[in-house]
Amino acid sequence: MDDRPIGVFDSGLGGLTAVREIRSILPFENIIYFGDTSRVPYGGRSQEILLKYARQDVHFLRSFDIKALLVACGTVSTTALPTLEKESDLPILGVVEPACRRALAVTRNKRVGLIATAASVRSGAYERTIAAMDGEVTVIARACPLFVPLVENGRYRVGDSVIETVAREYLEPLKAEGIDTLILGCTHYPLLEEVVGQIMGPGVTLVDSGAQAARQLKASLTERDALCGRRQGSITLYASDITGDFGALAPQFLREPAPGVLEVDIDKY
Repeated sequence: MDDRPIGVFDSGLGGLTAVREIRSILPFENIIYFGDTSRVPYGGRSQEILLKYARQDVHFLRSFDIKALLVACGTVSTTALPTLEKESDLPILGVVEPACRRALAVTRNKRVGLIATAASVRSGAYERTIAAMDGEVTVIARACPLFVPLVENGRYRVGDSVIETVAREYLEPLKAEGIDTLILGCTHYPLLEEVVGQIMGPGVTLVDSGAQAARQLKASLTERDALCGRRQGSITLYASDITGDFGALAPQFLREPAPGVLEVDIDKY
C-alpha cells in the first residue's frame, strides 16, 4: 500500500478528463492536479519550450511527494516524455501508448485517424508507436489548433455554431479517408466527443487518450502494490493563473463538484 498522492498535469483544464477516469476507477486515491493556465495552449510551442514547461510542471508536483505522475497532456507526451522519464526515478506515464493500444484493439479496417495539437502531429509519435505495434495500420493525422482554446472558453457543446463549423473543417477530410477509429490525442477533446461523434458518424470509434492512460496508471500501481488504503480520495487543483473559466468549467470536465483552485507561481519551479 502507498497512501501518497498521484500527480497529474496538463496545459489547462483538459487533463481533468483523465482525472475524471482516475476518480472512477481509483476512487480512494488522492490526486494533485496542475493546469498551466497562464501558458495554455502548449500545442504551438517549440520542443525546447515544451521541455522547459514540462520540467517545471514535474518539479512542482514532485514537491508533494507523489508516488506516480500522469502527463495528461498529449503535446508533452509526444515531445518531452522520454526525456522526463530519463531524468526521473518516479513512474511517469503519458497518453500516447495506451491510446495506440486501444485503437489497434478496436480498428477493423486498419485505418486509424488522429486529431491532436500541432506539436503532437509534428512529432509523429502516434504514427511511430502504432507502426511498432502493427506495421499494417495506416494513421491519418490532423492538427486541430483551435480546439483547445475553444474548449478552454466553454465552446464545446452541440449546437454551438462556432465549434461545429471548426470541427467540420477539421474532421470531414478525415472522414473522407475512410477511417473507422479516431484517437482523441489531446485530453481537452473528450469534451468535444458529442460534436466529433455527430460529424464522424456511428461507424467511427472514438478513443479517449486520457481515459486509456488512467487505466494504464491503475495497472501500474496495482503491479507495484502501490494502491492506497484509505476509504475516500480527494482532488486538489492548482493553476498558474486562476480564471473564472477554470472554476466554472472544472465541474463539467470532472462531472462532479470541484474544489477551489489554488494559484501557484510556476516560474519558481
